[in-house]
Amino acid sequence: MGIFSSIWNKITGHKPKTAPAPSPTVGGAPPTPGAAPIATAAPVLPPVDVEAVLSDLAESRGGGGNWRTSIVDLLKLLDLDSSLAARKELAEELNVHAGEHGSAEQNTALSRAVWNKLAENGGQVPASLRD
Repeated sequence: MGIFSSIWNKITGHKPKTAPAPSPTVGGAPPTPGAAPIATAAPVLPPVDVEAVLSDLAESRGGGGNWRTSIVDLLKLLDLDSSLAARKELAEELNVHAGEHGSAEQNTALSRAVWNKLAENGGQVPASLRD
């Protein structure tokens, strides 16, 4: 499993306090008593409000640093390895080749790439955090 997958799994595995409870019905209608079950595809989950999840997580921990713009703070907030080696691996995984490894330029590009990838995977990410 790659580092981005770990980021995604940490975010989608955390439920913010403001998240609505999932509906126990399929298609909005309760099942008919005595009716045969209908085979359905995997349930379609609503998009994850990434900023709400991370804000809630930061609040519960009494901070979170500058996770909106700092890849190091984002990784730390998610209890993931934020070392230079881990960021190099994430940069390769996301095809980010801006600046020297560990430079402010690369860390900024890496942060943007993560936000964009979260949006590509169905996360609700504010435009201000994406390119």
